[in-house]
Order: sequence, then structure tokens, then C-alpha cells
Amino acid sequence: METLTRVKVLNPANPNKATAIFGGEASGILNWNDIAHPHFYTLRQRIRALFWTANEVDMTQDVKQFSSLTKEEQSAFLKIIGLLATLDGPQTVIAMKIADFTTDPSVKSILATIADQESEHNHSYAYVLSSVTNLDKQMEAFEMGRTDEVLMKRNERIVDVYNEFAENPTIETVLKAMVYTTLLEGLFFYSGFAFFYNLARHQKMVGTSTMISYINRDELQHGKAISDIFRAALAENPEYNTDEFTEWIYDQFRHSVEQEVIWSRYVLAGIDGLELEEMEGYIKYRANKMLRMLGLSEIYPEFTDNPMKWIRAYVDNFDDTKTDFFEQTSRQYVKTSDLNGFDDL
Repeated sequence: METLTRVKVLNPANPNKATAIFGGEASGILNWNDIAHPHFYTLRQRIRALFWTANEVDMTQDVKQFSSLTKEEQSAFLKIIGLLATLDGPQTVIAMKIADFTTDPSVKSILATIADQESEHNHSYAYVLSSVTNLDKQMEAFEMGRTDEVLMKRNERIVDVYNEFAENPTIETVLKAMVYTTLLEGLFFYSGFAFFYNLARHQKMVGTSTMISYINRDELQHGKAISDIFRAALAENPEYNTDEFTEWIYDQFRHSVEQEVIWSRYVLAGIDGLELEEMEGYIKYRANKMLRMLGLSEIYPEFTDNPMKWIRAYVDNFDDTKTDFFEQTSRQYVKTSDLNGFDDL
């Protein structure tokens, strides 16, 4: 199996238009009007249009409300922030590592934009915690990724796949890393997101939920971009498009759904307004969506529709409107469709 090598910054002997996403030739000069996959320009534009920073969000009311949350809500709040920080930190790194080995400068640009946004997501979790709780609780939340047994078990395969690519970069390991990137962007965050949206619909912690909606919106676009890059790379390397690899992907999705369900039952038990069976259906619905984005078939045919339709009201659907929940009325919603790569949340 051929090992990928880090791409030179500039190689003027090569053409500007990349000959392949991985293992090809390119000069390193990026001309967006002359790229191998023209729709990658649209992917980057959609991601760039979502720019925001954590300190834009007003946390004044959250500071006052956190102490009035139930014991179960406070515990879930801290554990879920710990989970999100555990996942988004590596997302910054994996985007940069994949960028090191892609030949296509347009893909490098997209990954650089994704890495920057993931870094801001991670900053936002520290910003939220510093707003609502003391330093000891903040430190505890960020330690969960390496101390909480349920969370560590949940993340075992992520660790293995990401580290395998970092230590042994090949076409196969980068394809597998992108599969897990789409899983993180499109599945692993979502029981956590639902928790914050559930607080918002009870008019609790609205600032945090607003921030989560921005992150959610980013992640949906990141998942779309990575899945498109994955499909293009697989088309360029058809020898990896095998029944064995397809079954590996399905196995990772089944395992990930199982772990996400276990996590949701662990962290959301006792939370008023969230039904755990409904959450399980939502997780399976999200898995079906991500499989379709990768060009594969659904594995949970009974969950083709969103069983938690109320959640759609809490995400900005890829427009430029950024308003706080319940504080302003001028909030636009754009129903997405298969025409632009998404269906309903």
C-alpha cells in the first residue's frame, strides 16, 4: 500500500489544476477558475459565509440561569460541553493533517477554512463554561475526554482511525479518516445539540443554545464538504470502492449509532422534555442522512423521517441571519432540499 507524502508548498513544474485529490500532481498555485472539481468553489463559499466568533453571543442571561438549572441539567450541560470539546479539538487537527497530504489546492483551502471554524468551536466551549461556572468545573469538563469511561469507550474507534491516518497516511487511511469526519460532523454531536435546543424551548440558557445553533450550522456544511471530497477521492481511486470497504463503512455507522445511543441514555437520563426512545430514532435518522451523503444506502429504513421535528426551529438553515432565540423576531428559515445537498434536519 503506497504511503502518501506531504505535498510541497510550491512545485512550478506541475500544472495548476490538480491531477488528483491525493497522490496527484499540482503546482500549488490555486486558481478558483481552473480547478478539477468546480463545485468545490461553492462548498468553500458556503462555509465562509457562516463566519462568526464566540464573543458575539450574549451570555448575560445564561450566567444568571445556570445555577437555577436542575442537578441533572447542570450535570448534562457540563458533560456535553466536555464531549463537544473532546471532538472538536481533534477536528481542527485532522483537517490540517488531511490538508498536508492533498494534492488539490482547492481542497487545501476548504480544509483550512474548516480547521479555522473547528478551532472557534473549541474556543466557544471554553467561552460558555467561563461564563457560567467556576474554574474547577471548567477544568473538569475538559478532562472528561480522557477520564469519563463512557465517553472514552464511545470515542475508541475515532481515536484508532484518526491516529492510524496520522501514523500511516495512505489512500485507504485518509478515506477512513474522512468517513469518521463525516460521522463527527453529522452524527456524534447531535444528542448534545438536542439537549441545548431542549433547554432553549423551555427558555433556558438561550445564549448557549444560540452558540450551538451556529456550531450546528457549520458542522452541517463541513459534513457536506467532507463527504463530497470523500466521494470525489473514491471515484479517483476505484480500486478502494469495494464491497469490503463499503461493509466497513456500514459497520462503523452501526457501531457509532450504538455508542451514540448509549451516550445519550447516559447523559440525558432525567432531562425533562427529551424522550430517550425519540432520541434514538433521531440518531438513526441522522445516520441515514450521512450515509446518503456518502453515496450509500440507508440502514435504518424505519427512520427516514425526522422523529424530532421540533428541533428544526433551533438551527439557522444556511442563511446569514444570526439572532438570539426569543429576543428578535426577524429570523429567516430556509428549507433545504436534495438540490443543494441537504434535506430537513
